[in-house]
Amino acid sequence: MKLKQAGILSFALLAGQFCFGQTAISNDFKPSTLNQPFQQYPQVNSQGYARFKIKAPQADSVRVSLGLGGRGGTLLTKGADGYFTGTTEGPMDEGFHYYHLTIDGGTFNDPGALNFYGSTRWESGIEIPAHDQLFYALKNVPHGNVQQILFHSKSTSSERRAFVYTPPGYEKNTSTKYPVLYLQHGWGEDETAWSNQGHANLIMDNLIADGKTKPFIIVMTYGMTNELKWGHVKDFKIDPFQTVLVDELIPYVDAHFRTIADRKHRAMAGLSMGGMETHTITLNKPDIFSSFALLSGGIYKPAELEGKTKPDLIFISCGSRERPDGVKKAVNELKSAGYNAVSYVSQNTAHEFLTWRRSLHELAPLLFRK
Repeated sequence: MKLKQAGILSFALLAGQFCFGQTAISNDFKPSTLNQPFQQYPQVNSQGYARFKIKAPQADSVRVSLGLGGRGGTLLTKGADGYFTGTTEGPMDEGFHYYHLTIDGGTFNDPGALNFYGSTRWESGIEIPAHDQLFYALKNVPHGNVQQILFHSKSTSSERRAFVYTPPGYEKNTSTKYPVLYLQHGWGEDETAWSNQGHANLIMDNLIADGKTKPFIIVMTYGMTNELKWGHVKDFKIDPFQTVLVDELIPYVDAHFRTIADRKHRAMAGLSMGGMETHTITLNKPDIFSSFALLSGGIYKPAELEGKTKPDLIFISCGSRERPDGVKKAVNELKSAGYNAVSYVSQNTAHEFLTWRRSLHELAPLLFRK
């Protein structure tokens, strides 16, 4: 199923591009690493195909919103035992994908798979092993901590939530203060996305263990985007979230964590619609953040930045199956205008989490350099 794009506000749902050169499907299928405990399906093979087995003896039709087989995804075949089985017609992109089941017209999650918040609902998840997966793998290295924080928002008259990654050694090195990256999810997701689907904490742990990045704190909060129905993204107003982030969350984090609380040591990044939020807020508040990063989330133009406090870094990325030429062109224009701008293109991926995992892996070592 090809992910429908809508400019920079495209969101991460069922991204998947397919290769058609395979003449035979390898029978080395193994359970997905994102399966529920002791569940054998869904399965993936070394070529990137996904296979499903769903027990629904009273159903007439089961379709998986992942893979080829028409606009509706992969249609499963019912057996005499009441199980529906089927395999995607082509291999999926490497990395994480959301999916769900359509059973006789109703929408359900796969009971064999873990659930992840995306598409404004908890969706099933499947992981197609990536050739470069070690950079976000759980390894025997010192680990940081991801903790939930609850903070009061006077502007919205509500109690709000964020997740904060603190790097390895934060609890022991009590005299050390750290820079902060404010990292936003995409439309349809929430503050759990970057640590659950994105493995942001593991990416940082591995980079720090390899001496490739300066340790810093990451703050991930809900971008207030899901009250907006898909197709009405032009109606999104940044002001409420900008107030929550700049006037309420940042002061809370600076008061409760050992941060270096100045512009030089504060960055903002976001994927997809979170990139749109990053773009708008950093232009509105250039004295709050020193580094900006858009991950499949649009571009900056020199004219937008003219007359504003000059950022230390502008990072723009996307998948090779998105709009890489536009990203490269934008960065070249920024460089010509005197900005420290960097482009990154994730090979053989689209608007999906492997693009953004790789983007964070490339971005982190560039942040907060002296």
